[in-house]
Amino acid sequence: MEEEEEVRRGAGGTRGGVGEFLLGLGMSVAGAYLLTQRVTVTSGYWTLWGYNAFGLSLLPLLFGIGLLFFNGRSILGWLLTFVGVVIILVGIIANLGVYFQPTSLFNTIIMLVLLAGGIGLVARSLRPHM
Repeated sequence: MEEEEEVRRGAGGTRGGVGEFLLGLGMSVAGAYLLTQRVTVTSGYWTLWGYNAFGLSLLPLLFGIGLLFFNGRSILGWLLTFVGVVIILVGIIANLGVYFQPTSLFNTIIMLVLLAGGIGLVARSLRPHM
């Protein structure tokens, strides 16, 4: 009877390095954390031709919910509710302003090198090693 040789598998099911994967994961998480700590997100008013338009975006949602309370199987009610939620989410995302806070060039380079280097190590660890 032949003995089966146990093949040790690393990251991604390959014979890659688990150490490289863990180091790359740690680096990319640290770089992403440091980078996101320097970003400020703000929001503004929803405007349509110079007027506040948030209330207008609620109309499909409210009509859809009203139809669902009247008839829970109403396809139009479900469609209007879904469209209303999508309009609100898109409106929130579209009105966000993302700003990078002032920081030194050294800190920026450290953040980006950690992030890019970590992603590179994770990708490298998924390839077979000899």
